[in-house]
Amino acid sequence: MTKLLIEQPPALTMLSAEQEMFRSSVRQFAKQRLAPLVKEMDEAGLFRRDLIDEFFQLGWMGIEIPESHGGAGEDFFHSIIAVEELSAVDPSAAVIVDVQNTLVNNALLRWGNESQKKRYLPLLASEIVGAYALSEAGSGSDAFAMATTATEHENHFVLRGRKLWITNAYEAGIFIVFANANPAAGYRGITAFLVERGFEGFQVGRKEDKLGIRASSTCELLLEDCVVPKENVLGSVGEGYKVAMETLNEGRIGIGAQMVGLAQGALGHSIRYTKERKQFGKPIAEFQGVQFQLAEIATELEAARLMVYNAARLKGAGQPFLKEAAMAKYYASQVAEHAASVAVDLYGGYGFTRDYPVEKLYRDAKIGKIYEGTSNMQLQTIAKTILK
Repeated sequence: MTKLLIEQPPALTMLSAEQEMFRSSVRQFAKQRLAPLVKEMDEAGLFRRDLIDEFFQLGWMGIEIPESHGGAGEDFFHSIIAVEELSAVDPSAAVIVDVQNTLVNNALLRWGNESQKKRYLPLLASEIVGAYALSEAGSGSDAFAMATTATEHENHFVLRGRKLWITNAYEAGIFIVFANANPAAGYRGITAFLVERGFEGFQVGRKEDKLGIRASSTCELLLEDCVVPKENVLGSVGEGYKVAMETLNEGRIGIGAQMVGLAQGALGHSIRYTKERKQFGKPIAEFQGVQFQLAEIATELEAARLMVYNAARLKGAGQPFLKEAAMAKYYASQVAEHAASVAVDLYGGYGFTRDYPVEKLYRDAKIGKIYEGTSNMQLQTIAKTILK
């Protein structure tokens, strides 16, 4: 069986020495600690809690959380590096870190009041997994056609509804849940709430049996007269639309990084295997047809990586990045699927079996075009921005 190892990515002079050290540390962990467990977790459809605990210990679940709240106090770009490197070995591991940092922590850092930050950020940095609950059965790309409601009472809200496709839900203890507090106002009534797993009326439901990223949990949430204190409104009542849009724009850069890492892993497996596999008396890497396929993937990968890094740097610098984030996610997901498909082709019959890692990467790649905004929605966003 081919070992789950990856080729070194090309040298990137755009990274600082500190960023390169951080990248190396994540890569080493992924290769030594994570890689031997990937197949087992994929088949079980369950991510090991001891690995998540190590993510916390290493500071990867609270990368941007300030040190004063128990976090690593690093910037957004470090989150992108961590997601990319983990994805080269296991995209399921990467999405756990990604959702925690680019969605949950980012939303709380930007929209939370001081009391909320003091209560929840230390927990998110040290021990509790977070989840982001926006999607519903009837609101996919039209995420704000939501049916979940929030009814205001004297000192609390009562949430009623059902959320679907919620990443990290099986492990999570803190959820950012979106519900409409004024359905008559349409999207202007949407409000974000900080919901703890133990709140009355809250339940994590069925876990989905997925095609790819199987070790990453995806569950439904059941809100049956779920009681949420008023002090757990994130932002203001009716501001949920803005909270969701701005957070998801950042999250799409994370998904772009996940797809870049996946493509890097697929390319690494392809390069290694084509050097080992012999046909007609020589390694298949010596055939021009194979070389051209590898060169094409390497070129696409480099372009996707630069697009993701550019979007991340714009975000970190406080510059507009809506178009760049959409482009990065759209293109990186295209490249990941292409790279994984070519890897299966180059492995031939072996690539079609679960004894070799490229089959899993091929399954994992598909989600990149679907979650946190489908490829068509990214194209729509790009078109709107360039036509202004």
